[in-house]
Amino acid sequence: MTKPDTSCTSIEIAEPDVIAAMRQIEGYIDISPGDFREVYRLAFDHAMQRLRDSVTAADIMTAPVQCIDADMDLQQAAQELADKVYSGAPVVDGDGRIVGVISEKDFLARMGLEQPATFLRIIAHCLTTKGCMAIALRNHAVREMMTAPPVTAGPEITVGEISRLFIDRRINRLPIVDPDGRPLGIVTRTDLVQSYCI
Repeated sequence: MTKPDTSCTSIEIAEPDVIAAMRQIEGYIDISPGDFREVYRLAFDHAMQRLRDSVTAADIMTAPVQCIDADMDLQQAAQELADKVYSGAPVVDGDGRIVGVISEKDFLARMGLEQPATFLRIIAHCLTTKGCMAIALRNHAVREMMTAPPVTAGPEITVGEISRLFIDRRINRLPIVDPDGRPLGIVTRTDLVQSYCI
C-alpha cells in the first residue's frame, strides 16, 4: 500500500474559533491569564471539532488497499499478512466486493485465545496445551473465519465519525468502499492518529 503524500500540519486556531470560544464564556472578559487559558482551551476545542468535521476518509486513507481473497487458504492468508507486516486486511469475493475482514484477532479467537492475547499469553497457552494450536487452522478458507459482515464506509465519512466507529464497534481498520462495495482504500488507527497530529 502506498500512502498519499500528506504532511502533518499543526492545528491552527482561526478567528472564528476564538470568537466561538469567547461567546461560550459567560460574563465580562478582562483577559487575565486564567481567562486567556480558558479562551485558548475553548478555541482549541472548536478547531479540533472543525478538523473532525472537515477531514474525510478520502483525505487520510491508504490506497490502493491490500485485500485477501475469501477463498484463500488460511495458511496462505496468514503468510501474506505476515510478509506485508499487516495485522489485518479486508476480504473480497470473486466480484471484488468486500465481504469481511480478517485480522490477528480472528486467528487468535479461532485458536482459543481470549482477548487481549499478548505474545506471552500465546506462549503460556502453547506450553500448557498439547500440540500446536494453529494446526486446527489448516485446510480452512478465509471465509470460514473472517469477521462478517464488514464495517465499511464511503470516502465522505469524517474523521470524527471514523473515531466513533472505531470506539463503538471496537475495530482497528475501516475499509473505504464505492457504492458497489468495492474497495477504494482503508483507514487504520494509525491513519486516524496521524490526521490529528499537532
